[in-house]
Amino acid sequence: YKILNRRCTDAGIAPAAAYIIFAAAFTALSLYLFHKTKYAAPVYLLTALSITGKLAEIKRNDFLRICFGDDKLKKLRITENLIVIAPFLMFLLYKQLFTAALILAVLAIILALLNFSTTLNMVIPTPFYKKPFEFTTGFRNTFYLIVAAYVLAVIAVVAANFNLGIFAMLLVFAVILGYYAKPENEYYVWIYSLSPEKFLLEKIKTALLYSSLLVLPVALLLGIFFPQHLAALLLFLTAGWLFLIGMIVSKYASYPDELNITQGLLLAFCIGLPPLLLILIPYLFFKSATRLNSLLR
Repeated sequence: YKILNRRCTDAGIAPAAAYIIFAAAFTALSLYLFHKTKYAAPVYLLTALSITGKLAEIKRNDFLRICFGDDKLKKLRITENLIVIAPFLMFLLYKQLFTAALILAVLAIILALLNFSTTLNMVIPTPFYKKPFEFTTGFRNTFYLIVAAYVLAVIAVVAANFNLGIFAMLLVFAVILGYYAKPENEYYVWIYSLSPEKFLLEKIKTALLYSSLLVLPVALLLGIFFPQHLAALLLFLTAGWLFLIGMIVSKYASYPDELNITQGLLLAFCIGLPPLLLILIPYLFFKSATRLNSLLR
């Protein structure tokens, strides 16, 4: 809580205002999802549980175990998961989906008690080379979300629900955006013998290529079974790629610091007005090139 307040203050935004904006955006997206598809409840549960999965990272929990011990760790993890799913629970209760809310709470508690280090001890193969490290490491940490998105796409075809298929495709894009959420060590930028502009273009080109490998299976499935919605499919596909480019230039516009709240809010605002990305991306591109000057010139 204190860390979030500090980040809001550092970004020049009052914490109370940031929380109000988040609550409004979360409510609007939730209402839109439940309005668009009858499969909103399972999608909602999957989204909430995927966020709690981020807290189950092995190294993080090992560190917490050393600090607090096993008993306190279990209580801490349960508390963390319940806090994370609280907005989802409140909205499900508002929609009077009591069974879904109960399932979500129970699964969140179970996930908090599981020890993934003993159940998943293997190297997940990826279709990527080592060069785009964001994808090799990101895919191994989130492969289950990609699989879930593919399952949703198949369900969309079986149920003849194009909107659910679009949600599945956007879920893949959302997972990929997370690959660029944190800045890498400065060494991994310095080793490129490129100008800042060429470095950014190389990052963008790589991201577009490898994101296509993950997104196109869903896009092709929708294109084959929903040819009447091909124009809308291409529109959402283009918007997804634009958001990916926006995420990359936002990341390096703050580099070597983490993505700040102001840039995050700008990207979130573009969800309602995607054409604004055509203005935001060039601005952040040149800002990123300036930030990278000291490492790449």
